[in-house]
Amino acid sequence: MPRARAVFHVATLICLCLVLSPGAWAHGHVHGHKKTDKRGILLVTFGSSCLQAQASFENIEARVKKAFPHVPVRWAYTSRMIRHKLAKEGKPIDSTATALAKMMDENFTHVAVQSLHTIAGAEFHDLRSIVNGFESMSCGFEKILLGYPLLAAPHDLVAVRDAMLNNIPEERKADDAVILMGHGTHHPSNAFYQAMAYIIQQKDPNMYVGTVEGAPSLDGILARIEDKGTDTAYLIPFMSVAGDHVRNDMAGAGTDSWKSTLSDKGITTKVVLKGTAEYDNIADLWVDHLKDIFSHF
Repeated sequence: MPRARAVFHVATLICLCLVLSPGAWAHGHVHGHKKTDKRGILLVTFGSSCLQAQASFENIEARVKKAFPHVPVRWAYTSRMIRHKLAKEGKPIDSTATALAKMMDENFTHVAVQSLHTIAGAEFHDLRSIVNGFESMSCGFEKILLGYPLLAAPHDLVAVRDAMLNNIPEERKADDAVILMGHGTHHPSNAFYQAMAYIIQQKDPNMYVGTVEGAPSLDGILARIEDKGTDTAYLIPFMSVAGDHVRNDMAGAGTDSWKSTLSDKGITTKVVLKGTAEYDNIADLWVDHLKDIFSHF
């Protein structure tokens, strides 16, 4: 089975590291011989099996390759369910651990792992644990560093806010609501969505941020726009890809989708099926985090 082979591959590398001499532990390479520098980039995302969502991945890869034209770029998906589904369709893609094990086997010396998550939630912290594990292998990479997700610091909030304000459709009128739909989580990092909701309203009081599985909720936003007598609302994804959540939870025909909920209240909805990574000005913010990693190599 592919998964069994991948686990065996990673386990083999770990075992090899454990039997190296003390000198190798001290210097991070066998017998003190320094390897020839070979740098690589690993882009890590939750993943998506939605064909239309590939536009986000293609765009951010293009932006990364523009910034680092001579550095190999690899991909990994953190979602086991999506990897399994794609493998059954004949489109295998590696987990983070498998991708890094392959890069180690190919003698990469410096690896920049860039998270394409929106916030530093549970997925990001699991990713950090994997990167820390590879960093501790004395026989492995000379250096491996992890880049922050889209929202990781106060200045990220400002940069993302300003970028998304520029991404609103030009035909939108000032009194039309614009609702950004994020994923949301029970992880403490969900606070970044709430912070984004606050900071974006300082510039545009008719722009809102909601989440599917956290706070702020659509119910709270709906109450506010009804109080204002708003009759038109734009629904825009605040996720890197316009995948299943966007096409079902936000724009789906089901009675509990955001579009249907607003329509039931007499609000005209205009849907934008475009993930944040499809916008160059947002993709470039992830690239900026990646550039920060390379400045430490």
